[in-house]
Amino acid sequence: MSRFLKASIPLLVVLALLAPPVIFVLLKPDTPLDQSPPTPVTAPLPTVHVPTLSILGETPDWSELETYQESITRSQFLDLLNRVFSPSAPWQQHIQVSQTTATVKTTNADDAPTFTLRFAPEGSPTPVSRYAKSHHLPPAPDAKPLTGLHIAIDPGHIGGTWAHVEERWFSFENGSPVREGDMTLIVAKLLKPQLENLGAKTTLVRKNSEPVTPLRPESLESLANESSPAGSPESIRKLADRLFYRTAEIRARADLVNHTIKPDLVLCLHFNADSWGDPNQPTLVDRTHFHVLLNGAYTEDEIRLADQRFAMLKKILGGTHAEELLVADSVATTFARVTKLPAYQYQPSLPNVTAVNQNPYLWARNLLANRLYDCPVIFMEPYVMNSKIDYPRIQAGDYQGTRLINGKLQPSIFHEYADTLALALKTHYQKARTTIR
Repeated sequence: MSRFLKASIPLLVVLALLAPPVIFVLLKPDTPLDQSPPTPVTAPLPTVHVPTLSILGETPDWSELETYQESITRSQFLDLLNRVFSPSAPWQQHIQVSQTTATVKTTNADDAPTFTLRFAPEGSPTPVSRYAKSHHLPPAPDAKPLTGLHIAIDPGHIGGTWAHVEERWFSFENGSPVREGDMTLIVAKLLKPQLENLGAKTTLVRKNSEPVTPLRPESLESLANESSPAGSPESIRKLADRLFYRTAEIRARADLVNHTIKPDLVLCLHFNADSWGDPNQPTLVDRTHFHVLLNGAYTEDEIRLADQRFAMLKKILGGTHAEELLVADSVATTFARVTKLPAYQYQPSLPNVTAVNQNPYLWARNLLANRLYDCPVIFMEPYVMNSKIDYPRIQAGDYQGTRLINGKLQPSIFHEYADTLALALKTHYQKARTTIR
């Protein structure tokens, strides 16, 4: 081999190694030698509108309201908004009403997506809601005027060992502890067979002194901390307690009522109370009273929450108010006549309550239960647990007949509650529907 060839071998090897990349570059027409490949062009991300919700609230499915298109006239819609559901709140910030439609913001953003409700022409009848039972039931035996009705009885609060947590407990001197949840359960169990004897199908929302929700206060502490990051450990614990018994518990009952029980009417049983201060040394007051609550009187802060705005519209469009009003009016009238309890009076300046139907016993408030339960709700608030008038009757417990209490013969307060409510419903439906003797 010549000296020249030997000297050229290293150069030939280098050229052989470099040839493929050079050839690739020369043959690739789309990529200039002095540029990187172009960056792919991506479409801009769509704006995400996140609704402002109540704590533990669920994002509304606005398509559920499509079934109510052209089911209510403009005048009916505005009347219910301004008279019952939002008389003191500027709902116009979230609902724009034209001659033919109501346009509802689904979030609070300026460019929020909207839901449009089409009104029925004025003068055309509103389709009957499935909850409008009073005047649309078929004839029934006069002795069983509740035939064809499914009534859920919801004993308010929890009671038992949870009474301290839910702050519905007090003990006076050497008397038995007063636990509202236990008391409402006694009434519910007395009321259930009476309504069944009148022809109704009945279901207890709560059958014992245990929560319906699987959540517990300790499982809600992280959420409480997120809601109040600057709070003290004690305030966080109390907030977790309230989230448990005021929010999670009622939401669990609403889920049970709406998806499992599916009643025509819910009776929410409560006992009222005035402020009693230290539950171990409570203050007893000289007064007693009674009122019934219907859903309504949404405040500005409540309407700005998308889930509550949605629920309010669902109540308006679902026709529940008309049935609540009919039943509640009868219940209040009968209860006042039998028990002689005076009407409770809210301060007229309060923005979260409004008087209803010129009946001093009827008030509208936006409570979690009467908002979340889809069907009509009669929310009872008779007696005052820390009243000097009612406390001795509570201490007497449940009994048959009458006993001398406060200087006069009186029935058990629990029997009086159940018997009078049953009588009120019997009276209402005997008048509202055709009965056969």
